Amino acid sequence: MTGIYIHVPFCERKCPYCAFYSVSASNAEKEQYYKALRQHIISSGTGQRCDTVYFGGGTPPLIGARRISGIIETLSRSFELCDPEITVECNPNSILPEDMSLLRESGVNRLSVGVQSLDDEELRFLGRLHDSASAERALNNAVNAGFENISADLMIGIRGQTAESLRRSTMKLCQLGARHISVYMIKAEQGTAFCSEKYLSRLMDDDEVSELYLAAVQACEESGFKQYEISNFAFPGFESRHNLKYWRCEEYLGFGPSAHSFLGGMRYRCANSLQDYISDPEKRFITDKDPDKAEEYVLLGLRLCEGISLDKAFAMGLDRSKASRAIVLCKELVKAGMMTDINGIISLTPKGMLVSNSIISELLK
Repeated sequence: MTGIYIHVPFCERKCPYCAFYSVSASNAEKEQYYKALRQHIISSGTGQRCDTVYFGGGTPPLIGARRISGIIETLSRSFELCDPEITVECNPNSILPEDMSLLRESGVNRLSVGVQSLDDEELRFLGRLHDSASAERALNNAVNAGFENISADLMIGIRGQTAESLRRSTMKLCQLGARHISVYMIKAEQGTAFCSEKYLSRLMDDDEVSELYLAAVQACEESGFKQYEISNFAFPGFESRHNLKYWRCEEYLGFGPSAHSFLGGMRYRCANSLQDYISDPEKRFITDKDPDKAEEYVLLGLRLCEGISLDKAFAMGLDRSKASRAIVLCKELVKAGMMTDINGIISLTPKGMLVSNSIISELLK
């Protein structure tokens, strides 16, 4: 079934590491966005079956829980929502207990909370508007509102972080009710404030981050979170159904400025501007008219711990002249502890995931 992504591009303040499209906006602009978004959903609705809805951003609660409820209602009239996983991203400081209750009543059954760290000094460095106490309070409020499926983000790569501090964080998040953790290695993305020396001097080098990532994998596993993707860990049954669609090359529809879609074998996106989207929400830009299915299967599938089948990749059209070379390479990677090969299903180990881009490039050469 198809997934639905809603991009809500509003933030109180841009975080210095963030490269996603987000803006500050007046309530009038938020209302214009809300109307344009609903128009876009209605015009796109075909009654097709959808089983995931994901509100990302930005900070979705900044448009208000009632508007989110209205969007879900519009989606339910335009598509057939089949036992959907409905996720809303939020920050600890951006959502009140009464908003959580309203979201839960509206059908939202998964919250993704931007905790990022449980250390106040690290949170200040990351430019966050909350402290560790606010993060803990938000997770408690989510549990009290009836949420059982709660995800928390953690960022690693700041000097001073250790394997022990990660262990404490993952254990604490588990105690607070999180059943999913996303661990992101900090990158100084081009165009962000993190590219300045002010921030770069506080970040770990590649070798240090690699060691910390492996420590994070172990810490998550010890707390009951099983790794299922490069950056994602979950208790059994709490994997993100929506994000799995991306990595398994399944179809999804994107609504909102800069939102991407994959439908009918084609990739496209909406306008990268709030005002352009408000003016013409139905306008879309093709980003790939005919993506290579075999290469995408390898590229995205190797992010997952479940791995891929090279035989399937060849059946999908991956150049068979590369077969012998790929098989030899995989054997070398298995010996090096970077890959496993179980009955023809290859998957990267945590050590291999650290250099996944290089491995995938070699496989697709």
